[in-house]
Amino acid sequence: MEMFSLKGKVCIVTGAGTGIGLQACRAFAEAGGSLAMFYRSTKSTVESAANIAKEFNIEAKAYQCDVSDSQAVTAAIEQVEKDFGRVDVLLANAGMGGSGPITEMTDEAWRKTQSVNYDSMFYTARAVGKIFKKQGSGSMICNASMSASIVNVPVSQASYNASKAGVLHFAKSLAYDWKDFARVNVVSPGYIQTDMGAAPKMAAVAINKATMGRQGDPRELKGAFLYFASDASSYATGSELIVDGGYVLA
Repeated sequence: MEMFSLKGKVCIVTGAGTGIGLQACRAFAEAGGSLAMFYRSTKSTVESAANIAKEFNIEAKAYQCDVSDSQAVTAAIEQVEKDFGRVDVLLANAGMGGSGPITEMTDEAWRKTQSVNYDSMFYTARAVGKIFKKQGSGSMICNASMSASIVNVPVSQASYNASKAGVLHFAKSLAYDWKDFARVNVVSPGYIQTDMGAAPKMAAVAINKATMGRQGDPRELKGAFLYFASDASSYATGSELIVDGGYVLA
């Protein structure tokens, strides 16, 4: 179990205010890691950081950061290094949905989805990669989606699916780019019961197509994130772990 420990390690989580991101923060804190919790508009993240720090006796701090803003991302990650002295793990979790027929989609809607879901991976990787390279170690985890590999039905969401497919291939390519100093892996969740879970029009299909017949609980992703964050996955890079209740089997 010692290989799963994050004691002495500093972990950044984007989109840390609610849902999957918040549960990932709890997983890292349970394992003894210090936390830098990034949020854009969920101001309760400040309180969550204080509560997690107290509950698990670790250091945690909230940072307001729009991951679609390149300069904001760089500044926030550099501030974490100043505050904590190092960065060992970055979970790029922040994301947004995006659906609708392409013929009816505006440039702005398309760009927003790509900026939040895909461009943000480049921004965070560029900033944290410099720290990882200087340290000679680090682990980046990209939260993609099973939608990187399938076409969701019955709602058209080509913009979202394309952004997540980009995340998956970016992460695998980055694993090679960083082969000498850091690891990069991907967690691809299926439908999870959060604000970004299956929309009403998709709920029945989400449950029926999943082999386990239900959506997931965000707590059921904690083990996946901890595995890739910790030394338990020291021989894993460029890997994808799909956690979807068997949806992609159907």
